[in-house]
Amino acid sequence: EMRMSSERRDRTVLVVDDSELLGKVLREVIDGISGFRVIAVAASGAEALALVHRLDPDIVTMDIEMPGIDGLAALGYIMSEAARPVVMVSGATTRGSVDLTLRALELGALDFVRKPQDNTVEAWALVSTRLEGALRAAAEMNVGGVPMLARPRVRTPVSVDGARVHPRLDSVVVIASSTGGPRALAEVIPALGAAEHTAVFIVQHMPPGFTTGLARRLDHLSALAVSEAAEGDRVEAGRAYIAPGGRHMRVVGNASDAVIALSDGPTVHGVRPAADPMFESVAQVFGARAVGVVLTGMGRDGTAGLRAIRTAGGASVVQDRATSVVYGMPQQALLEAGADRESPLDQIGPTVREFIAARRQARP
Repeated sequence: EMRMSSERRDRTVLVVDDSELLGKVLREVIDGISGFRVIAVAASGAEALALVHRLDPDIVTMDIEMPGIDGLAALGYIMSEAARPVVMVSGATTRGSVDLTLRALELGALDFVRKPQDNTVEAWALVSTRLEGALRAAAEMNVGGVPMLARPRVRTPVSVDGARVHPRLDSVVVIASSTGGPRALAEVIPALGAAEHTAVFIVQHMPPGFTTGLARRLDHLSALAVSEAAEGDRVEAGRAYIAPGGRHMRVVGNASDAVIALSDGPTVHGVRPAADPMFESVAQVFGARAVGVVLTGMGRDGTAGLRAIRTAGGASVVQDRATSVVYGMPQQALLEAGADRESPLDQIGPTVREFIAARRQARP
């Protein structure tokens, strides 16, 4: 059959997995995705590093838990010595393996795909769909965009005597992120400081189970108290709420007494949680007190939401092309909704703080 690759060659993929069977299955799955072909399967981290240098694959899929040089060590080496898109393939059934997966995203892995929990045709079809999405994102990845996060600074917990006082909430920040998002959030959220009079909402495209780990990691890095949102949570200043994987998040009520509502409604832009419903609810409840932020990611989620926030008088920031791992969501938002500021990743936190300060001054 005629392939379209005459003018655009297939992307080459190195598969790394210590299970011979899984390596073979992954090869078959990837070879069945148009535009990609597997050039080799490595059974260990050490073999993977040798093959990266010898074969120079466009993309690597990397098993996380392997004996010897494990997936994290191999990833760290690749991203510092021979950077290219790496998609982690994760068993991720325990808290420990979820944390490893999130650490991999902080170290520069583009995305992750979960191994199927059972060996059914349906389970593998799902893996194949996820893998295709990750490989297509890899083909658009801006490899030089974001240096890997070294050892992140860890906050010193501050003890407060007596009961917790809830300061007045006078502004909110709502953030959309997808591919490359966990790494970007690990920079942006700590840069917001304690945000004493601000609540933060984060919608990161992620499957169930991983948002709990993401909340735990961001809480560890930030002066803000970060948690996975629960139905009916009161919106409080100094807190950040992450939409749980697989559920849409909105705010309901009014600005002085808002609560979080979760739903299992249909996907938006093919994802759940999606940022647009969250942004639109924030625009409705908080209006000009809101700052909307669109970070790296594939697709167009966040565009309609950012437009709603701007229409309601809120401020807006999008991540710039140079530092976006995938410049899809920020580009669409900028083109269709516009933004007050287009910022590189390390300036997003300071820019948001500046907008928050301006909103506080404007209101006696």
